[in-house]
Amino acid sequence: MRITVIGSGIVGAGAAYHLTLRGAEVTVVDGGRAGEATAAGAGIVCPWVDHEDDDAWYRLALEGARHYAVLPESVGHARVGALLVAEDPAELEPVRALLAARYAEAPEMGEVRQVARPSELFPPLDPKLSALLVPGAARVDGRVVRDGLLRSAVRRGATVHEGSASLTGDGVVTVSGGARLEADVVIVAAGAWTGQVCGPLGVDLPVFPRRGQIVHATLEGADSSAWPIVLPRRGPYLLGFPGGRVVVGATVEEVGFDPRITVAGLNEVVAAGLAVAPGLAGATLTETRVGLRPVMATGRPLIARVSDRVVAVTGLSAYGLTAGPFAGLLAAGLALGEKPALDLAPFAI
Repeated sequence: MRITVIGSGIVGAGAAYHLTLRGAEVTVVDGGRAGEATAAGAGIVCPWVDHEDDDAWYRLALEGARHYAVLPESVGHARVGALLVAEDPAELEPVRALLAARYAEAPEMGEVRQVARPSELFPPLDPKLSALLVPGAARVDGRVVRDGLLRSAVRRGATVHEGSASLTGDGVVTVSGGARLEADVVIVAAGAWTGQVCGPLGVDLPVFPRRGQIVHATLEGADSSAWPIVLPRRGPYLLGFPGGRVVVGATVEEVGFDPRITVAGLNEVVAAGLAVAPGLAGATLTETRVGLRPVMATGRPLIARVSDRVVAVTGLSAYGLTAGPFAGLLAAGLALGEKPALDLAPFAI
């Protein structure tokens, strides 16, 4: 079967990877748009603390986190744990109760425990903070994940076309420059641009971009490779990566397709990060990133056929790096006519 995948972010790369494993003839179209979410994502995989009131969303995130176990070992995934922090220990009780309720079904989260001095695990933290440690949480490097999955797909015969793609009403893909890609099925995994790409099909997909600005800083000489993720009950998240690199983010902005890094956005992120981790005051600001996260107005992702020959997958919002490769697997299964590994009724149009 010939399948074209529009979008080479983590979802599209995941779809291409799983399609080639099943013997499909795959072509990936990489548009290279500014603001693509995968390249900017921080890389938090800790599904057990969110979606308390939406079981379908939680199941998708949970299976997405588990799915990393079957991906190539070089995919950029590291289990470092997560610190849930707050100034008042009482603020941690609701999430402690939630984790306890979910533990029996998801023991991979590890034995959650209170940490008396969280700054011993993440040295820049305010030593007065209280914390719970969730040992099973992991960090991922979205760029490494995406590139690894695409390389694996190419090794199995997939081809990659550079350029923006347009979709005709009958499901034919045209790449900028004029190339026409004939396919039996098209998977549109174009992030926040998925609605625009699917417009010629006559379907109105209520997906919109949500901007997130993120700061990368470096603490010279620090061994941050094993630092846990920091998830405050309020305020920014922080992640440590090898080489003293610390990621702080992110803004949540409804500004349309505007992938700019702004002074106000960076000020918000830096100020909030220093309030939680004052030890970052002397760090070197090494990089800023911005991503347009795809969000569905329905509140849940979209993973569904939108025509006889087109499957759309988008709307993972801040959970793209948690569930992206698994969402790609689900989209691949839809394209091939397989029985889905998860009930997809909650993720229909």
